Amino acid sequence: MADASRVVLGLGGCVDYELKLTADGLERLVTEHRITAAELSATAVVTSERDLVVSILGYVARGGGGEHFVTTATALESFAARFPHRATLGGTSVRAGILMSRLGVPSTLHLVSVNDTVRQLLPAGVEYISSGAEDTRHPHLIVQYDRGLRVRAGDVDVTAPLPNRLIYVNDPANSAMLLTPELGPALSRAGVFLISGFNAMRDEEQLDNRLAGLRTHMRRLPPDAVTYFEDAAYHEPAFSRRVRDALLPVVDVYGLNEDEMQSYLGRPVDLLSAGDVAAALGTLAGLIPAPALVLHTRYWALAFGDDSGNWTDALDTGTVMAAARYCHGDDVTDTDVERLRRSPRRPESIAFARDLHERLGDRVRCVPGFELEVRDPTTVGLGDTFVGGFLTALARARKEHP
Repeated sequence: MADASRVVLGLGGCVDYELKLTADGLERLVTEHRITAAELSATAVVTSERDLVVSILGYVARGGGGEHFVTTATALESFAARFPHRATLGGTSVRAGILMSRLGVPSTLHLVSVNDTVRQLLPAGVEYISSGAEDTRHPHLIVQYDRGLRVRAGDVDVTAPLPNRLIYVNDPANSAMLLTPELGPALSRAGVFLISGFNAMRDEEQLDNRLAGLRTHMRRLPPDAVTYFEDAAYHEPAFSRRVRDALLPVVDVYGLNEDEMQSYLGRPVDLLSAGDVAAALGTLAGLIPAPALVLHTRYWALAFGDDSGNWTDALDTGTVMAAARYCHGDDVTDTDVERLRRSPRRPESIAFARDLHERLGDRVRCVPGFELEVRDPTTVGLGDTFVGGFLTALARARKEHP
């Protein structure tokens, strides 16, 4: 029987190795690999630990975030061994499900890989179905860095202007993204469905097959179900268009962050300029003609579309939960969340939201971010946490008004 508040989260998940970059650790690697300042860039292909260090430093220099495929898993293991790290569960759907469980909203995950770490760390409120025939483990490297991190070695001298996180991946299970036959029956009882993870695929024929298979499963969704698609950095950038073309006809909300928006536009966007963002939204809506675009950034979150007013509460809940994670990481408590709700919003974000509404009217709803000064922020999983908060608000609203 369908349940208007039932949530299915897909399509993949993983084990993450989370670590915090340090100046001395990076400086040793710069010296060991004889890296020079002229090499620093976010390389599209990472084939070795040396490439990995060059890529990371390029991002640190501009405070950027991103995700990259790595051709050999040994580079990830080698780099992780250089820094203290911990194993956590990752993937947008998994992190969203963990948060939703904390907030009292149960969900069902669609996974492509299961192992003892997954079984141990998944909370009781999260069920799962899996397409994996056997246990597999292909950890993703998640590195975060603080604002002000300075790396000086040889002629390299870079300082991070902003905190951010980077993801490096070699994961055959998520690259294949097999779908279990159990997905359709799970969707037949769902009121909310999250789609994410196609960005990890690398084979065009497999991608087209998975997209076709997913659309077949989605025919089982109740007519009033809400489908949310969360974008990401594609390991094969050309695949982004294929995914959009296949899924835009069947999704209600299309979510993305500031890095993904700027990648689509091919230019930087001043996130506190209402004029610049309004122009960006106009272009973005032409590229991604979804019923609702949801854009979440460090300064604010917004919904853009004819029914943008439907998503205001969800935007606010996502913003609150992402800010709480930024401040407190995995140790966030209900008291922390309630205290944060009463905290002041950023004055510049409040002014931006007002100016954007004056330009775009009721087609936009913008929720300002919080004024936060945190010595040791968490930058891993903020977008995933936003999505989890957003979907929590949807599920609760549908339960109250089925």
